[in-house]
Formats: sequence, structure tokens, C-alpha cells
Amino acid sequence: MKTLLTACLCSLAFALTSPAQSPAPPQTSPPGAPPVASPPGAPTAVSPGAPATVNPAAPAQLPAQSVPPGGPAAPGATITATLSPAPANAGSPASAAQEKPSGGLVGTNWLIDNFRKGGPIMWPILIVSIIGLTVVIERIFWWTARWFRRDPKRIEKVFTAIENGDTAEASRLSRGTRDPVLRMMWNGLNHQHASLQGALQVAAGIEIKRAGRFLVVMDTLVTLAPLLGLLGTITGLIRSFSFLGNEELAVQAVTGGIAEALIATACGLGIAIFSLIPFNFFNSRVSNLEFELQTAATNLEVMLGAQSAAREMDIAGAPQTSGKGSSI
Repeated sequence: MKTLLTACLCSLAFALTSPAQSPAPPQTSPPGAPPVASPPGAPTAVSPGAPATVNPAAPAQLPAQSVPPGGPAAPGATITATLSPAPANAGSPASAAQEKPSGGLVGTNWLIDNFRKGGPIMWPILIVSIIGLTVVIERIFWWTARWFRRDPKRIEKVFTAIENGDTAEASRLSRGTRDPVLRMMWNGLNHQHASLQGALQVAAGIEIKRAGRFLVVMDTLVTLAPLLGLLGTITGLIRSFSFLGNEELAVQAVTGGIAEALIATACGLGIAIFSLIPFNFFNSRVSNLEFELQTAATNLEVMLGAQSAAREMDIAGAPQTSGKGSSI
């Protein structure tokens, strides 16, 4: 149990501290930086028949002609016009999204983000979830091992030996086994002269207690987790309504409190649902084991009682036979 609890704590701590991997942003040139152009005078390879490539970042030059300052332009005269390129990030939604700052190491982890939004009540809910997960894993391992420990063939051999009147062989077959039914039968066979029924009841009680281990803890968690979620709902609503007087922060604070209430409620209900299904399953397995123990104990009592009655009849019939013979 301690080993499982330590392993669950380590795995949960790793899940909380490991941030989600965010994709690397594409490499773009900073705003205002001139595009990379070939040096002036370098030859440009142009295929025949292909349109000429125009650099949009370069100013467009038109043939110039001297115009007297302040005077009107002569008819037919050409005027020099320079076209400057628009900024690269003007009105571009993609560039605006790229410039949005990231949330940092903790902000990229969705689990930690929602855990913090859930408020202080999330810490008791976290403890409850760790305990519930540990108990479920431990019980799964125990019942799996119990399934492999079952030995119905040996139980049949024990009953066959008892039916034949060989209790010593039945005790030998039931000794040193890990099957709970055989352990109970061995305890009854070794104490049949003192109190057979009492020995069987004590042995069956020990086996049922082992099978129902930690079920009380799971029952408590199933009831406690929704109550913690409800408590988080109340604290979140109290926090929301406490900010209603401030008009500037009212909307942000109210939405944050409602998110806290919903997150705490969802976590509490999720833990209760997760614990309820294994709890009912383990209860059904304990009931089945109890039925097997009661059936085996009843059969053992009936068979040993029948043998004891037959032995008493033999003992009572022996003197009568000898007395009749002597009188004749």
C-alpha cells in the first residue's frame, strides 16, 4: 500500500510539473527590417519568355525631367514618383497572432492552469483523488492474485477424503495453501474435536476481513468527493458576488469565481464516479467470497457430523451384539 501510494504521488507530481510541448513559432523577419535583396549590379538570370520579376520593396523610379521649382509642369513632362512598401505587420492577423506573448512554462500546462483556477478547495480534492487511486490499484492487484490462488480441484479432493472418512488426508491436502476456502477448511479440521463451528466462523471472518480491506476508505471517498466539490461551488460563488460592487473588475472577477465553482464541482463528481464503480465491484467480489466460505463450511459440518453419527452408532451397537452373544 505504501509503495503504491508513493508511485501515485510521483506520477501525479510528474504530470503536474511537466509542461505541454508547444510548437516552435515560425521564423519571421522582425517588423521594419528590409527584405534580403541581391547586391546592386549582380546579374539576374531571366528565362526567355518569362515575365520580369519586380521587387515590391524597392522604390519605383520613373524617368525624371527637370521641372522649375514652384512652376507648373510642362505638358508631356514626366514626374518622378517613389512608391514605398506598406509595413509587413499592418492589418495582418497572422502577424498579430505571432506577436501574442506566450503564457510561460506554467501557462502552457492545461492541468496546472485549471488546478489553479479551481481555487484552494482543489488541494483536498487532489488528496482524495490520490488516496482513491491508490486504493483501487491495491485492490485490483489483490483480487488478481486471489484469482490465481484459487484451487477448486484440491477442494474437491478434500471433500472426497472427508467423505471416505480419511480426515488426516483431508487435513494434509488443505495444509500450506493460499486459497481462503482451503485455509478455512484446514482450520476447522484441526479444531473439530473442540468447536468445529467456532473455528470455521473465526477463519471465515479473517478471510472476509482481508477481502474487504480499504472498502471503508473507498466508501468515505465516494461520499466525501462530491461534498468537497459542492464546497468549492459555494466558495466560488461567494468570491464572485464579493466583486459585484466594483464596476471595473466585476465582469472578470465574476467569471473567475464561476469558473472556480464549476471546476471544483466537476473534479469532485469525477472522483466520486471513478471510485463508485470499483467500490461496487469489490463489494460484489466480497459477497461472492462470503458465499463460497459459507457453502464450504456448511458442507464440511454436514459431512463431519454424518461421520460422527455413524461412528457413535457403531460404538453403541458393539456392546449390544456382545451382550446377546453372552446371554446365549
